[in-house]
Amino acid sequence: MTLNTFIRVTLLLGIFLSVHFSAIGQKEPQYTQYMYNIGSFNPAYVGTVENMEIAALYRAQWIDIDGAPRTLRLGMNLPLANGKNGLGLNVLSDQLGPTTQTFFDVAYSFQVMLSEDTRLSFGIDAGGSIIDVDYTKGAFENPNEPLLNNTVFNTFNPTIGAGTFLYSDNWYMGMSIPNFLTGSIKDDEIESLVNDQIQFNFIGGYVFDLSERLRFKPAFLLNYLKGLPVKVDLSANFLINDVLTVGASYRIDNAVSGLAGIQASNTIFIGYAYDYSTTGLGEYNQGSHEIIVKFFLRSDQDRAKRDKQRKLKGKPKQIDSPRFF
Repeated sequence: MTLNTFIRVTLLLGIFLSVHFSAIGQKEPQYTQYMYNIGSFNPAYVGTVENMEIAALYRAQWIDIDGAPRTLRLGMNLPLANGKNGLGLNVLSDQLGPTTQTFFDVAYSFQVMLSEDTRLSFGIDAGGSIIDVDYTKGAFENPNEPLLNNTVFNTFNPTIGAGTFLYSDNWYMGMSIPNFLTGSIKDDEIESLVNDQIQFNFIGGYVFDLSERLRFKPAFLLNYLKGLPVKVDLSANFLINDVLTVGASYRIDNAVSGLAGIQASNTIFIGYAYDYSTTGLGEYNQGSHEIIVKFFLRSDQDRAKRDKQRKLKGKPKQIDSPRFF
């Protein structure tokens, strides 16, 4: 990609994702295996893969601390037959103490060819967030607090997000905003619990072919939330024989992690991550566990047929699965 093309792409990304930093949004759940879970927070990722994917992720954070976060995500990524569009579905439950937040959205993306080997995807998603607060769960220092007289709160908030995903065969970078609607929270008591600013996500990675049997991928995820320190995740993974993945990750001023994964078959990938807190909180818990399972639902014959059809029609070649991102 030439310098002029890069400048044009950068400006296009900025214009597409322009929003006011004062908007009220919601904080997205935290992932260690973000490199295998991009569709959860960037709608432009859907449709950029070769095969239909179904992903299930479970994260148990800060084991041994009552009320610590628990996250369950189910997602689907469906590239359409024309090779230029994709659909996605996300359902996510995030629990923290007496609060349960359920997200759901449907995503759509379309891809454009920038050069022979570089594609740019635009995506948008729409859905909602259901927030339940049950003060009967847990013990409180002041049980006579008037707020606790109303033991259960429930509210629904619509969500609209957008993203871009620029990629080639061995690198990618993306920007996304999970929700940029403003003024969606009306209940003063609930607002005091979830009045987060809008979140910006930036992701990138590069795959180095060290040999025929070994590939190396450094990657990063950056989260910006107004009023809070920038959160930065750095990771490095090795893929051995296209089957075994091992690596490590560092969340700056927060945690260090070990990662492992196995391509159990052409259609199943299983990944695991363990986090150890580097803050004082590490003395009071046994770390965090995260597991992801991905299913790829198209055969090699289907992939070869679609590649041939796209080549004949001059359409973008999508990234093959299984893959490193």
